[in-house]
Amino acid sequence: MTTQDDDTPTLTMSGVVKWFDPGKGFGFVVCDAGGPDILLHANVLRNFGQGSVVDGSSITMEVQRSERGMQAISILTLTPPSDPNSGPALRDMAEFTPDQIAAQPVLPARIKWFDKGKGFGFANVFGDPADVFLHVEVLRRCGLSDLQAGEAIGLRLIDGNRGRMAVDVVSWETVSK
Repeated sequence: MTTQDDDTPTLTMSGVVKWFDPGKGFGFVVCDAGGPDILLHANVLRNFGQGSVVDGSSITMEVQRSERGMQAISILTLTPPSDPNSGPALRDMAEFTPDQIAAQPVLPARIKWFDKGKGFGFANVFGDPADVFLHVEVLRRCGLSDLQAGEAIGLRLIDGNRGRMAVDVVSWETVSK
């Protein structure tokens, strides 16, 4: 246990994201050790470099007790849920192994638009006006549930049947280091 500047004790806790709604700006985590759900605010997620998180992601965080209950104050690790039985998200990705995808360079990009309801959107790599296709299944595999217009991210790309498409999405902090 550590303390913040205001002497409020903090705990390091692990759990699973129960749900997170970017529109509402918050969600909840179920702690591995049991107890009440832990509030996860959008600002804490943004400080980690993400604007959203997919339900079922594993999370390790610093937590503090507040008047309203337990609340995350910083994220230490965040891992998307693994589904070993799932195949490639898209046909275009079927010919690539995870190692081949990981070998692609991470390019800095900005979201042009993304519509979660439609399940896709587009981004632009910095310095290149060509659109890059983003599919919601790729986001989910990367631990994200939504992206906002103007959001800075990192992308790994392939040339798919209909043009350039993202096969991996990482936080801006990963690219800017």
